[in-house]
Amino acid sequence: MTVGFALPWDEDEPAVPSPDLPSAASAVRRRGRQPAAAPGQTSPDWLYHHLTIHGPETLLRAFADAARGSGLIPWRLDFARIEEDVFLLAAAQPPARRNLTIDGCRILARQFCECVAARRARAMALVGRSRACPFDLHTLLPVPPDILERGSTDPAALAWLAANWGIPDQPRHVVERPAPGIGRRLPRGHAVIGYGFFTPGETPGTAIAALAARWPGLEFRLQPRPAD
Repeated sequence: MTVGFALPWDEDEPAVPSPDLPSAASAVRRRGRQPAAAPGQTSPDWLYHHLTIHGPETLLRAFADAARGSGLIPWRLDFARIEEDVFLLAAAQPPARRNLTIDGCRILARQFCECVAARRARAMALVGRSRACPFDLHTLLPVPPDILERGSTDPAALAWLAANWGIPDQPRHVVERPAPGIGRRLPRGHAVIGYGFFTPGETPGTAIAALAARWPGLEFRLQPRPAD
C-alpha cells in the first residue's frame, strides 16, 4: 500500500544560474537544508557530494549546457492505485477519530488524486523545457521509456537506476559551486565547473563513470562531503 508519495515537483525549483565559466561564480547559492522525506516515509540517509569537472573550456561549456534540465523524472503514476490507497488509509481510521463517513473518505481520496494529477501535469510540462536544474541525470543518462512506464517504486525500475546511476532517484538541491578548484593551475584554455548535491543513501559513482566515458576529454572528480 502506498502511504507516502515522494513527489519531486513539490520541491522549490532552483533559479537558473548563469552558465558562465570557468568559475560559475555568478551561480552562488546556499546549499540549504537536507531534503525532507515525504509524509509517512522514513527519511533516507542523505549524502552530500561535490562533483568537480575540468577540461578544455569549449568542451566543458558543451557539457554544462547538456547537463541542464528540469531535475524531474517523468515516471508514470497509477492514479487509480493512489486514489484507492488514500481511501483505504482514511477509512482505516477508527470511526471515533475519522470525522468522515465512508463516502466522505471516497470523496477525499478522489479530490487528493485530482490534486496530485494537476500538480504532476504542471511538473511534467517542465520536462524537456525547463533548464532550472544545472545537473540533471535524466537529461544526461535518460531513464528508458519502458522503465518509466513501470513507475518509480517498481523493482525493475529500481534495478535500472542502481545499474545505471548507482542511486535510486535524481540528485536533490543541486547547485553550482562558486569558484571550484582542482588544487593546481589549469592549462591554458581549460576551465572548471563544480556542482553540489544531495543523494538518498548512495553515491552516484556509476553515473559519473558513465559520464566520464561519454565525455573522454573531461576529468570528473566526485567527493562525498560532510553536510552542513
